Amino acid sequence: MRVYNTLNSKKEELSTLSPHKVKMYVCGPTTYNYIHLGNARPLVVFDVVRRYLAYRGYEVKYVQNFTDVDDKIINRAREEGDDALLLAERYIEEYFKDADALGIKRADVHPRVSEHIPEIIAAIQTLQEKGFAYEMEGDVYYRVRAFADYGKLSGRSLEDMLAGARVGVDERKENAADFALWKAARAGEPSWESPWGKGRPGWHIECSVMSTKYLGETLDIHGGGSDLIFPHHENEIAQAEALTGKPFVNYWMHNGFITVNNEKMSKSLGNFFILRDILAAYPADVVRFYLIATHYRSPLDFDDAKLEEARKALGRLKTTLLLAAEFHDVNIADSGEVKGKALEFVELIADYRKQFIEAMDDDFNSAKAIASVFEISHRINSYLALAERGDALDQAAIKQAVAIYKELGDVLGIFVEKLRNEEAVVSKVLEIIAVLRQEARSEKNFALADNIRDFLKNLGVSMEDGENGSRLRYERSPQVEELMVYLLALRQELKTNKDYARADSIRDKLKEQGIILEDSREGARWKFADA
Repeated sequence: MRVYNTLNSKKEELSTLSPHKVKMYVCGPTTYNYIHLGNARPLVVFDVVRRYLAYRGYEVKYVQNFTDVDDKIINRAREEGDDALLLAERYIEEYFKDADALGIKRADVHPRVSEHIPEIIAAIQTLQEKGFAYEMEGDVYYRVRAFADYGKLSGRSLEDMLAGARVGVDERKENAADFALWKAARAGEPSWESPWGKGRPGWHIECSVMSTKYLGETLDIHGGGSDLIFPHHENEIAQAEALTGKPFVNYWMHNGFITVNNEKMSKSLGNFFILRDILAAYPADVVRFYLIATHYRSPLDFDDAKLEEARKALGRLKTTLLLAAEFHDVNIADSGEVKGKALEFVELIADYRKQFIEAMDDDFNSAKAIASVFEISHRINSYLALAERGDALDQAAIKQAVAIYKELGDVLGIFVEKLRNEEAVVSKVLEIIAVLRQEARSEKNFALADNIRDFLKNLGVSMEDGENGSRLRYERSPQVEELMVYLLALRQELKTNKDYARADSIRDKLKEQGIILEDSREGARWKFADA
């Protein structure tokens, strides 16, 4: 595997500190508002990096922080007449709603600044003892000139520090480039007791302290947006390496900006789009697909047309899953063996998996990897067009091809059905099936009622009949695809028997649950209304 390392401005072979283990830290949000689309890009990018490392056999320990003590939080709380820590807590909860919607796996640790004040104070004391920090009237600053390698990540000179984010000019400082480690308390701000009086941490020290606490003195990978290279990550290096005397991070990874009309998306410029609003207009899996369809280091210009393109592209990939589900025949035993044209087909799909791995091994090139997924989709569709549903070899070949297809989709997080709350969909579809059975029993159509009961029993769902209807008990939760294959077959049988009212009832009940049936010459197929 090769990773582009911002520290050396080139791709390097991935060699971790411990074999088959990765210690990875990614800067999280400052929690004073809902996250915008620009914030969402690193969340999705590094979620894919994490998933792929795990797919390649690495044990990943993943840490992502929350900045819950910061000037922006304090200013927002003051505007709203709220407590700063309570406001931060509220937006942390909102963050998880958005991140969960996007299929972002929770970090192993989500440390917060407010919960690590003693460790931060201890680190600042050590920096002061070593001559890397000095105190001025309750404020403590990092002495940049004491760290010889300052600027090695960004390639900037010390004077460039003044152009960095969140850095103000303070005439009391020894050097204009020195940055705050501890800020003396001000009225109405959260503060903690310290050797320098009451106050709170500066921005940069938190990540140096929390990352090394949970991952050790040297990290394998540290990630974040390109806007964090300077000054935040530059200052993290200066702090951490001054504290430990060891290299802080071996591989620095940074994703490109999301732009609007070629200008960086940011709250300060006012050209940002709240992710919550975008998710109200587009399914979360479409937004996720849009964010990874471009290489993570490349800029990504935002407009609605590109989200529509992502919707259509992902829809084509999902259609392959639906076609394969329709083709699946539960009545044909799968021996797992393939030969002849079926074997050639499965081997071709395996070759595209190799191409997917080669793309992701080359600095996590998700754009190129997605191209391989589309090739697999095309090949499965072509095979399905000629396959025989009653042929055991064709059934086995499609099953193996789809397993690879889903496997790669899961690495990218684009086929994660929990984005649509699949459990709720399964529950609603099962209710529809239970109502159909109850109606059949009321009409003394016991053959149909028994048919439904036996189908559910094979899926591990039993029905207990009572005076107030039927109750469902689960040994396992069925898949949506399994239930829909049955309902489509049942609906076709009802139409064949000229029971059009019941067939239409199935269609209408599904539509109420956001599932659309489409009839064609090749038969009926289904899709989610928002697909």
